[in-house]
Amino acid sequence: MKLGYVLAKERGATDRLLARLADRCLARGLRLAGVVQTNTACSDSYLCDMDVKVLPDGPVYRISQSLGREARGCRLDPAALEAAVGEVSKTLSSRPDLLIVNKFGKHEADGRGFRDIIAQCLIDGVPVIAGTNSLNLPAFQSFTDNLAEAVPPQDDALLAWAEAAIAEKNRAA
Repeated sequence: MKLGYVLAKERGATDRLLARLADRCLARGLRLAGVVQTNTACSDSYLCDMDVKVLPDGPVYRISQSLGREARGCRLDPAALEAAVGEVSKTLSSRPDLLIVNKFGKHEADGRGFRDIIAQCLIDGVPVIAGTNSLNLPAFQSFTDNLAEAVPPQDDALLAWAEAAIAEKNRAA
């Protein structure tokens, strides 16, 4: 079982790192499942629109909701996230080389979202790399029974981890 996570301090950095990892893996001909996130600045606030692209080539789901300028709650659109989860689930029969999950967030911490897909991939021997943040890290570590490996938030470190995890998976097959 290969399970890694990345946690970058700068806002949006984990999303950018995982998107670049996906691009690099796809350029090497690897079969990917999962989602990567793109954040687009909104002209009317400091917030951004959040879109996830189902790997390898779509569709794209807007997972953020516009709740208004003064809103303070979570902007996640759970229905859109679950639609993306459903699309990723359909791709698992192709036996991907790697699952990339943009974020183990509150939805996953509460037992929903990509949690079951992560577990299924690990059971099936598919390596998993997930983004998280410091707020959800304790729930992620609990979910993974502290077996997940921290991967430095650097492009080359992520690619090296992914390549080693895939090589290990292929040796075991």
